[in-house]
Amino acid sequence: MGDILRDTPVEGVCRLTLNRPDALNSLTFAMYAELVDHLEAIRYDHDVRTVILTGAGRAFCAGHDIRGAGKPDWVAEGLGKAQFQQRVMAKLGQIPVLMHALPQPVICAVNGVTAGAGYPIALAADMTIAARSAKFVNAFHNAGTGHEMGFSYMLPRLVGMQRAAELMLTSRAVMAEEAAQIGMILRCVDEEALMDEALKLAEAVMVNSPIGLAVTKGSMWLNVDAPSLEAAIEMENRAIFMSQSTADSAEKRKAFIEKRRPDFTGQ
Repeated sequence: MGDILRDTPVEGVCRLTLNRPDALNSLTFAMYAELVDHLEAIRYDHDVRTVILTGAGRAFCAGHDIRGAGKPDWVAEGLGKAQFQQRVMAKLGQIPVLMHALPQPVICAVNGVTAGAGYPIALAADMTIAARSAKFVNAFHNAGTGHEMGFSYMLPRLVGMQRAAELMLTSRAVMAEEAAQIGMILRCVDEEALMDEALKLAEAVMVNSPIGLAVTKGSMWLNVDAPSLEAAIEMENRAIFMSQSTADSAEKRKAFIEKRRPDFTGQ
């Protein structure tokens, strides 16, 4: 068993838990690779309707483990520093890309501190909720820059350029309540309610058809950079045609009229 636990708290929900609580869930090279493997497997798992990503213990993720990260086994021995770092960051960069690429919505439940690499992972979720004690820390400058893993792409789109500039250039920490106020996360909740709220959000998502969710999520992320309103509408129209031609979409409409929970079959 690795340092990322996978379980099913309720039917349809895959929960991934970063599980190095004694190290505040700081990430090892093995964990980066393991998380990539989990995300790639989930992408094609029909039984998974929604993903929840969280951390064990009193932190979500304290970033890269600078003392005990081990070695990246996907990088060949004997490379120069630049070549080594390029290959390391290529693997790390897969994580937010895969989170966006999943057809299933991803909910991040942030408990406690999230710093360094944990920060962009939290922002890459489709929806992020946090305990009131949660703290978002830009620790990237400790490694030489103020960004990595798509942080400079995601943060301005969430909070705007001026606020992103402040947070990226000063490294000021952001508490959960402020993060919710500025739109960096969906909302903050009481500590003891965090997982219940994440599961409620997952349940609210899963009343919609899997293909409807997949094409809606895909349109949402692609249309962030759509070149025009017309292009965005064309993307939506194609998604609508695809979704409405399925039996699951018909089942969703029927269940809504009959005021019952839909029974999706993947057809």
